[in-house]
Amino acid sequence: MFDKLSAVEAQYERLMSEMADPSVQGDQAKFRAHSKTLADIQPLVERFREYKGVISELTSTEELMKDPDMRELAQAELPALEAKRDQLLADLKVLLVPKDPNDQKNVVLEIRAGAGGDEAALFASDLFRMYSRYAERQGWRVEVLNLSESGAGGTKEVTATIEGRGVYSRLKYESGVHRVQRVPATEASGRIHTSTATVAVLPEAEEVDIHIDAKDLRIDTFCSSGPGGQSVNTTYSAVRITHIPTNTVVSQQDEKSQVKNRAKAMKVLRSRLYEMEMRKQQEAIAKDRRTQVGTGDRSEKIRTYNFRENRITDHRIGFTMHQLTEALDGNLDDLIDAAVTHFTSEKLKEATENDSDGDAATGTTG
Repeated sequence: MFDKLSAVEAQYERLMSEMADPSVQGDQAKFRAHSKTLADIQPLVERFREYKGVISELTSTEELMKDPDMRELAQAELPALEAKRDQLLADLKVLLVPKDPNDQKNVVLEIRAGAGGDEAALFASDLFRMYSRYAERQGWRVEVLNLSESGAGGTKEVTATIEGRGVYSRLKYESGVHRVQRVPATEASGRIHTSTATVAVLPEAEEVDIHIDAKDLRIDTFCSSGPGGQSVNTTYSAVRITHIPTNTVVSQQDEKSQVKNRAKAMKVLRSRLYEMEMRKQQEAIAKDRRTQVGTGDRSEKIRTYNFRENRITDHRIGFTMHQLTEALDGNLDDLIDAAVTHFTSEKLKEATENDSDGDAATGTTG
């Protein structure tokens, strides 16, 4: 661990030195790359230097313990220094956990009604409103790409983009099956129904992230349906794109312009293919793991929303809160923070185990 920290500190010093070089300052691409790397590793380097300073203070204090005249003073200072050392060490371990390269990306959010008919569609609508309100609280921008409504006023399916700072880092653990337990408005006997909706949070992929060959696409146009004025059923503005190798199909009809619908459909297709590629990589890595935590598989029931008890339970992490009403109004920080903390802890545990395995193999100690 400390070898890694020393290597990162050396990299930081080297990059700082190079940033002062006129040749680097004149190369905008290199200058931006250096600046980004420095911004990424600076918190780790600063914390490491603070840790080394505390270790130095501890060493000096322990030396003072040998002096009878200074022993009492040294003993009084020692607990605070040891506590600070332990906290900094814990912080360093967290900062060393590899960052998800997608954390700063925007997302494509897909919500679909599952089992439960009209009640499932109403729940899907509630979930979309919940995430929209949360995005509003965060200062993010939501744009609906595709919306299919049910006859009862619910949502069969909705696809939207959410743009803003660190959107994926906050929403990436929301993917999965969400279950609701409540008495529908149409239920005369007061019987509780259980319905589901699926949520998918895809990091928005750019063209540089994944290459799509034009020959692998089949693009069909058709008349849009639903509300939209005179263009509905008269112009071929709706677009359906099929990625032939994976049989992935994306449809888009919200815009009156075929060009705009095609651009939006390609955005969703690119993100879906990017997620497929990520899953392949994760599955390959998982084969070598002793345990697999938080796969994000959409077939997992990740959360239950119980209206009678005003309760939300996240089954993956054993977290329960009794503020369901507030959560559905977009107050999701407690729920999301709990998930982020849990899965970061699991990654830290895994990284620590990997370091231990490496040390055992090389015969070194950390």
